[in-house]
Amino acid sequence: QSGVGLIAPPSVRIVHSGHACNVEEERHAERVYTIREGETLELTCLVTGHPRPQIRWTKTAGSVSDRFQDSSVFNETLHIAKILRTQGGRYYCKAENGLGSPAIKSIRVDVYYLEDPVVTVHQSIGEAKEQFYYERTVFLRCVANSNPPVRYSWHRGREVLTQGSDKGVEIYEPFFTQGETKILKLKNLRPQDYANYSCVASVRNVCGIPDRSVIFRLTNKTASPSIKLLVEDPIVVNPGQTVSLVCITTGGEPPPLLTWISSNDSLPQRSVVKGGTLTLPAITSDEAGVYSCVASNNVGNPAKKSTTIVVRALKKGRFWITPDPYHNDDNIQIGREVKISCQVEATPPEELTFGWLKNGRALRSSERMVITQTDPDISPGTTNLDIIDLKFTDFGTYTCVAALKGGGIPEISIDWPGGKSPLVGREGDTVELEWPVSREPQAIILWSPGDQEAPMPDARMQIGEMTASYRCQTNQPVVELIVQYPPTVEPVNTEMRQGLGRPVVMTCRVLRAHPSRVLRFEWLLSNRLLHAGAFDAQRDETEYTIRSLNRDGWGEYTCNVINEAGAGKCTFQVTGKGYASEFYYDTLQPRCGRTGPDLPASSCSGPRWTPNMVDRIVAYRLGIRQMGLQRWWEQEIPVDGAINKGELMTHNLTELMKPESYEVRLTPITRFGEGDSTIRIITYSAPVNPHLREFHCSFEEETICMFTQDKNDDFDWTRHSASTRDTKYTPNTGPSGDRTDSKQGFYMYIETSRPRKDGDQARLISPFFNVAPKNPYGINNPPAYCFGFFYHMYGKHIGTLNAHLKQKGQTASEAPVWSLNGNQNDRWKQAKVSIRPTASFQVVLEGIRGPGIEGDIAIDDVTLEEGECRDPAKAPSTSSHIWLLCVTLVMTLLQGQR
Repeated sequence: QSGVGLIAPPSVRIVHSGHACNVEEERHAERVYTIREGETLELTCLVTGHPRPQIRWTKTAGSVSDRFQDSSVFNETLHIAKILRTQGGRYYCKAENGLGSPAIKSIRVDVYYLEDPVVTVHQSIGEAKEQFYYERTVFLRCVANSNPPVRYSWHRGREVLTQGSDKGVEIYEPFFTQGETKILKLKNLRPQDYANYSCVASVRNVCGIPDRSVIFRLTNKTASPSIKLLVEDPIVVNPGQTVSLVCITTGGEPPPLLTWISSNDSLPQRSVVKGGTLTLPAITSDEAGVYSCVASNNVGNPAKKSTTIVVRALKKGRFWITPDPYHNDDNIQIGREVKISCQVEATPPEELTFGWLKNGRALRSSERMVITQTDPDISPGTTNLDIIDLKFTDFGTYTCVAALKGGGIPEISIDWPGGKSPLVGREGDTVELEWPVSREPQAIILWSPGDQEAPMPDARMQIGEMTASYRCQTNQPVVELIVQYPPTVEPVNTEMRQGLGRPVVMTCRVLRAHPSRVLRFEWLLSNRLLHAGAFDAQRDETEYTIRSLNRDGWGEYTCNVINEAGAGKCTFQVTGKGYASEFYYDTLQPRCGRTGPDLPASSCSGPRWTPNMVDRIVAYRLGIRQMGLQRWWEQEIPVDGAINKGELMTHNLTELMKPESYEVRLTPITRFGEGDSTIRIITYSAPVNPHLREFHCSFEEETICMFTQDKNDDFDWTRHSASTRDTKYTPNTGPSGDRTDSKQGFYMYIETSRPRKDGDQARLISPFFNVAPKNPYGINNPPAYCFGFFYHMYGKHIGTLNAHLKQKGQTASEAPVWSLNGNQNDRWKQAKVSIRPTASFQVVLEGIRGPGIEGDIAIDDVTLEEGECRDPAKAPSTSSHIWLLCVTLVMTLLQGQR
């Protein structure tokens, strides 16, 4: 036993040293280590175990995501000097020695910091109000980056400003940046408002971080910056020139600070900025771009002026020929038209000029040699040479010469052809072959196939299918007419869909090629060679088989069939994409919620479809978009277990709350990824209630129980809660909570502030309710329903609240079934009224604006129950209001006489 040591699995404990502000235990036994930015972080990993465990520090559980010092990653102590805020996070120490599972401990590091606050100022001149004065308002916005969140305070000189301490001052947080900014608003500037303002940012001395502050001096001359660029736009220069851009300020108080920025993210390294002047010595093409002068003084928006620097340049381009003898089936033919095109990249393109040479001599445009330069706006930098009626004498070297009008850039030239270009004929065509011979002595001309010695009667011949080349035999050198073409193959491009574990067979066929005796093939997946070889003389196809498809087998397969003239290519896209599903509906025109003897109410609650599978479908992605809107709402429908091809699948669209037409998009998801989508349009209408017992709506959801706003009224009802509604501008109107006095509960109200005017109407319409007949032959004695709601009518300008019954098929608006107007004090009251509809119906709540802004009417807890109202809370009649008004008037007159 003496030779065998004790073995033990690893264990880990993290201890800290360095400059911690605080170390505490949080929930779930997580340790949090707090440190100030710029201090040194030291964490030590204490391990036990035998053999001695190997240690590794990581920022995430899997790998090193931050760049620690290399020596720290595999050491017991993790050392990060001058830690940055981006280096905060969870650090793991992992120890393993091959026994059991690795031991892992973590600690969370919070890096605290506070930057200097920045104050920006915005000034505005308001509209004329009641023709008496113009409002001048100034906003001071303070922002500071920090961890933990910062608190702000404002000072005018030595005076601390607080909300409500000064009628001309408001301090608030915009709702979209809560906790990040504090805005100081100065209304209707007064002489005492022109002063020094300081914003103090504090993290309450956490980690010993002191408060930071900034001062802004507001005067009656404070103004946003304005600038002027003393340069042209654009500036066109040659490479190597020195360029200077001059920017001057023309206004702004405090004096603006000028900076230069470039569209290339950063200014060139060799650039020099002095005041408002930017100098670029010996400029290069890489330094071309847009340069902008920006002036900022923290008042209003920064001023920005830009100019574009264009550096002249010519880049060698390319030649191509139409028809292309090397890549197209349509080969060059004597007597046909040939177009040679030359393209060159030039900056600026409008300065580009072209010239053409043949065998080194200038070529001018003629009836048979047509030179054109295309429209620079359509195809910049391109010139064409059209050769009409191609002849033997046209073969040679053609040179395209490109230059810039501005000079300073060497011209460039491109030659075509680059190498020996054979005269090429196409099978089945008639070609006239000429051969120059001397008259004395008479040469004997003999045309024969290239591999035979049989003479032909003359030099006019038909090129047959098996012809490879012809040669002219005289006592002079031999010239050959080469008739060859690259392989033509099928299929050119095809998609093959197959599931995992199944076989795939791909076949590439050769239709025609010459020379055919040297055909070879190569199969590739992406650019990786799978198989190559030569064609069997007896076969005109090659085949590649995948016995069992795996995930790596999906992709683009290419079969190249090659001879001397070029290559033909078959392409196969092998995927596991699901095919588009087939949508089915119970009716041709689905209207969800429609009822009838042949269509139950729930039968059209969503799409039905049958899958069209390739590989196993793991889920569906369902997208819904309201017609006319851009935004799609999407969810994933998981598929549990296997599904059969042709199986009918359904899904309920519970998200459709608004009665509109919707696009429904269904996409199958396989292990390959997303498949083909199917899109159908469905129409959804608000459901009726065939067997109504009780309806209750407290407006807690955004869908507001499928109530809708009347499109023919003057304005809309607004959904709100006391916690989100700002009533400081009209504090003497509207409720302080919902009907249950909850600050978080929601209710509906009419906002009577501008631009609303006296008499404006807002109508809220309920969904349709069905009337259930007592017998199948009609409604002789219509059933009663109790319609109830709570209302809040507080304010001296309260108008009128009406409740209407709107029956299906009726166009004229009836008199209200309930009505009330005027101030009803600051409390919620209940209204109930019995109604007896004879057809499907809706209830309409109508708010009418009174003579002023203190007239907000609110409603909550709308109910509809079967049966008469047991305790109706009816509104006072109009005559009782008049009687009350008369009594009050008489009493006032009597007191005046006394």
